[in-house]
Amino acid sequence: MTSTETSLETSPESSPDPRTAQAAPGDRRRWLALAIVMTAAFMDLVDVTIVNIAIPSIREDAGASWSQIQWITAGYALAFAAGLITGGRLGDIHGRKRLFLLGIGGFTLASALCGFAANPEMLVASRILQGAMAAMMVPQVLSIVHATFPAHERGKVFGLFGAIVGLGAVSGPLLGALLTEWNLFGLEWRPIFLINLPVGIAGLILGSRFITESKAPKALKLDLVGVVLVTLGLLMLLYPLTRGRELDWPVWGYVSMAGSIGVFGALVAYERRKGARDGSPLIELSLFRVRSFAAGVAVQTVFGVGLGVFFLVWTLYMQTGLGWSPLRAGLTGVPFSLAVSTAAGLSVQKLVPRFGRKVLQTGALTMAIGVLLYIWESERYGLGIAPWQMALPLVVMGVGMGLIVAPLTDAVLSDVPREHAGSASGLINTVQQMGNALGLGLVAVVFFGRIGDRLTPAEVGPAFVNAFEHALGWVALVMFAIFLLMFALPKRPAQHVEGAAEDAPEAAPSGDRERELVA
Repeated sequence: MTSTETSLETSPESSPDPRTAQAAPGDRRRWLALAIVMTAAFMDLVDVTIVNIAIPSIREDAGASWSQIQWITAGYALAFAAGLITGGRLGDIHGRKRLFLLGIGGFTLASALCGFAANPEMLVASRILQGAMAAMMVPQVLSIVHATFPAHERGKVFGLFGAIVGLGAVSGPLLGALLTEWNLFGLEWRPIFLINLPVGIAGLILGSRFITESKAPKALKLDLVGVVLVTLGLLMLLYPLTRGRELDWPVWGYVSMAGSIGVFGALVAYERRKGARDGSPLIELSLFRVRSFAAGVAVQTVFGVGLGVFFLVWTLYMQTGLGWSPLRAGLTGVPFSLAVSTAAGLSVQKLVPRFGRKVLQTGALTMAIGVLLYIWESERYGLGIAPWQMALPLVVMGVGMGLIVAPLTDAVLSDVPREHAGSASGLINTVQQMGNALGLGLVAVVFFGRIGDRLTPAEVGPAFVNAFEHALGWVALVMFAIFLLMFALPKRPAQHVEGAAEDAPEAAPSGDRERELVA
């Protein structure tokens, strides 16, 4: 889902300028501003899950190929990941309100282009634009909260964000299913994008009036070369993965994937020089000397891969393989969403303070058990499986995911020096989104690679069921790998005292949870 899974540049360089006027405690405008930015965050969260449920309808109505279907989802994730840190830095430099309004306006425009796309190519391009605009909009959300609310009120605000996450996780698939099923005005799947228009326009108008502008006193410079190298490396890796099967795995694809390693190597060398030259690299390489952070980045990346694979193949399995309607598929996912939200709340409030890292490791094993249980039930019931029979494995998987996503960022940031907390949290979420994009690219290998090119109608169902079980086997391996990687995390994450300092990374974990809790 994903995911709502948000880069927040809340380091000292990006902390709110003390000279910038903060809303007075009695000023009601700050609560209106909160409602506006939370609505925008909700819109981004829902957009991920709402598209997944409509994918089979898009393929049938628009005539999209399987690789184009992958890019409808992977293109958004790639653009979002590549632009997160840049979006946060632009907000620090030019003003968070200004970048938020630019982002929500661009997101709304991109949604309109998606809704009125004349062909699959235009839809893919519009989704990439939509992801880029989300990368401008989303990083400003909690930065605006940090600049608008005094420290003692932020706990209440972040609690509201948790509720928004839960609501987005549940309502996204249902809303997508209903809009697709209703076929409003004969528009088929298009209303899933067009619904963003009135929300975005209202956010643009109200935001310009009620959000208070804020900037960082010592904003870092943009590292455009770093952004180009990251994007180029990911494209060289993901494009051949996504198109490889369709093009019969040409030699240039292997050359491109091997060349991406060189690009990432050049990125590391450039970032090291840039850090020494002006102290404003896109990636703060010194963070990787912190063992828990390096392990946490690995966990986030691998976790993103697993989620990217699962949520796309799950949708295709239910709607194309089993022949279910979007509404039936959307309702089937409700137990999973509820389990994620419930377990996430319990893990942060009750379990992690008492049991520490063991909660996250239990989550990884629980999710792996749920995946294996899903494989067993799929093999047992085949095409005759019913939604209620999926409920148990989905609840088990949801509980496992909830135990991981909410406290993971806190655990990863525990040993990171406070002065690097903002850049660290942004980097964590960026690699998670990159992992998600990589997982979506790997669907061509672990899922479509098991499906024949020319299937009769009678062969489609069994082929998709078999491919789904094969893909889930890889997801289970990913969860076991995450369990092992988590041994490098601190046994007990440091507990940050709310309001202890204005530069405390209190906003970062909530921002990361916002994206990670959806898919």
